[in-house]
Parts: sequence; structure tokens; C-alpha cells
Amino acid sequence: KTAEQLAAEVKAAHERSINAVKEIADEALGKAKAGETLTTKLKETADEALLKMNELTGQVSELEQKMARRGEGERETRKSLGQQFVENEQVKSWLESGPSSGKADLRVKANLTTLTTDADGSVGDGVAPTRLPGVQELPQRRMTVRDLLSQGRMDGNTIEYVQETGFTNNAAPVAEGAAKPSSDIKLDLKSSTAKVIAHWMKASRQALDDVSFLRSMIDQRLIYGLSYAEENQLLNGDGTGQNLHGLIPNATAYAAPFTPSAGTAIDTMRLAMLQAALAEYPATGHVMNPIDWARIELTKDSEGRYIIGNPQGTLSPTLWNLPVVETQAISVDKFLTGAFKLGAQIFDRWDARVEVGYVNDDFTRNMVTLLGEERLALAVYRPEAFVYGDLGYVTE
Repeated sequence: KTAEQLAAEVKAAHERSINAVKEIADEALGKAKAGETLTTKLKETADEALLKMNELTGQVSELEQKMARRGEGERETRKSLGQQFVENEQVKSWLESGPSSGKADLRVKANLTTLTTDADGSVGDGVAPTRLPGVQELPQRRMTVRDLLSQGRMDGNTIEYVQETGFTNNAAPVAEGAAKPSSDIKLDLKSSTAKVIAHWMKASRQALDDVSFLRSMIDQRLIYGLSYAEENQLLNGDGTGQNLHGLIPNATAYAAPFTPSAGTAIDTMRLAMLQAALAEYPATGHVMNPIDWARIELTKDSEGRYIIGNPQGTLSPTLWNLPVVETQAISVDKFLTGAFKLGAQIFDRWDARVEVGYVNDDFTRNMVTLLGEERLALAVYRPEAFVYGDLGYVTE
């Protein structure tokens, strides 16, 4: 039976109780007109019938209100008060006896559930969640390029250095009394200016006071953002505007000193080292994208054995006895090999730092501005110390 059918049965019982009251009332009126005295039993019967009618009237009203509040889905899964009333064995027995007096009671206990709806027995709002401390932060890239280069400090805005751009060597054996040959050198003045890398965030003073880890998290994120931008500038900065003039735009294009038979990417890296060595700048490391280093490590011979990679190895990545630096700041299928310590140098004017202050109407709005910035210059002394080229995995 549906809830509506059960409710109809309760209403029918209610109507029967009303009819019983009417019959007793008619009997009493008839005796009163005839001048007869009402018996004590008739009075008791009338009182019981009226009491039963009032109880059923209240139950029908409450049942209708609860059915109106509850959704159809909840009515299907939870028994309403009307269902519980008509299915109760005590109530059934009392209704089947065709009562003209007495009453049937239904004691209802709430079914406690974790629901959060406005219904009897819903205790879901009292369930406390388990809150883990701190914040699950986004992943952060490991910065590697700065560590390859020599470090320095600068006092002004510009780094100037004299670069030897030519040397004519005429040194030769000389006979006694003969004129000695002369040699020439050519020098050029080079310069590099300091560039600012910066970004900022705003936060309310209330947030910084109430969330204990927020200030340290903002500081860390600001410093990380500077390092992220710096690594890209050190490799790829084009030297225009406020960009550094990076290693790749300064590097010499890869030109194999000779062509090996059945050449591979591993051969290409060895020939790049040879190119740097022939320029009198022996390479000290390789830079490549993690995807390309994975390709090299997974290279196998004709018998399926790894040539470079060792699945159980724990050594740092090396190729031809030089460290391999993996970074996503360099494009896939590209490499940079060179004498990093000799060929270039970083000059820090301002160390990476975070400062806090008021900007515009920050003070009156209880806001603060957190600024992260650094200032540095990059001097590439010898472009021929760096070799940049393709690994040959991607067909252009």
C-alpha cells in the first residue's frame, strides 16, 4: 500500500469515530426531549467517543502535514507516521473490533540517520569531519640551471667585461739575426644589465593573523615563482626589453665534426662535447628535457639490453661522464651542452626576497601587499662554449 492509501484508511477510521459520536449525540438528544434522565453509562460512552474522535483528528492532521513536508524519495525509503499507525498490530486489532469506545496508542521512536534534511531523526549536521592540517600544495619544479653556472655579485646596474674576439698567432722559429714575426689580438667591450624579476600578492591582515601557515606559504610561493621565471630566462631569455640574454640564444649551433655511421642521439651528445672541446672549452654538463633523457635511458641494443639506463641503478644521471640536468624549461628534442662554469656567470644585484607594505588604500582596508623580487644579470663570456641543437627524435 502507498502512503496515500494508508492515510485514507486512517481517515476512514476517523469518519467512523465521528459517526459514532453523532449516534450517541442523537440518542442523548432524544432522551432529553422525552424528559428522560441520561444514564451514567451513556455519559461515559459519549466521553470516550469524543476522546477517540479528537485523538484521530490530531493524528490525521499531523500525518497530512508530515506527508506534505517530505519529498517523494524520502516517502519511498522511510515509513511515514500514517504507515506506522495503520500497520501497528494494536491499532489494527482495535479498528477491526469496530470500537465505540476506548483508544489505541502508537508510540513512535525517531529513526536516527546521518541525513541533513529538516526531518525527525536527521543528525547529519552533528557529524564532525576529519580535517587534515595544512594545505596539499601543487607540485613544484626542481630548479637546476643556476647551479651549473658560476655565481657572482655586482654593485651597479651594469656588468662590463672585455672579450677577446680575435687572435692572430704568428709565432714561429726565428733564425739568428732575422726579424721576429708579430701577432695580433682583437678585444671588444661587452656589457650586461641587471634585470628585475618580480610578482606580488595581496592578503588581508585578518587572514594572515588567523591562518597561521598562510604567510609562510605565500613567501614560499613568491620565491618559487621567481626561481621558475629565472630558470626560463637563464636558458631562453631573448635579450629584448627586460629579458635576460639567455644561454640558448647565445649558444653556437650544433655542427657535427664528423658523421658517424648509424648515428643516434647518444652519438649526437658525444659529438656536441667534441665540438665544445675543439673550441677549447671542454663541456661540463648537458641540459635536456626529461622526456628526451627518458628516451636515451630506454635505448636498447639488438638483444633488448639497456645501453645507458639501469633499472636498478642509483647513480645520478650522466652521459659520457658528464652530468645530465633535466628541466622542462628546455624544449623537447633539444639539448644544450657546454662549459657552464667557464662560459657564463650569474651576477646577483638583489637576492630573491619578499617584502610587505601598504599600497594605495591598503591601510584603510586592512590589506597588505606582499612583493617578491630579485635582480640579476647574466654574462655569457664565450658563446662558443655552448652547443645547442636537435636530438633527432622529432621530425620537423
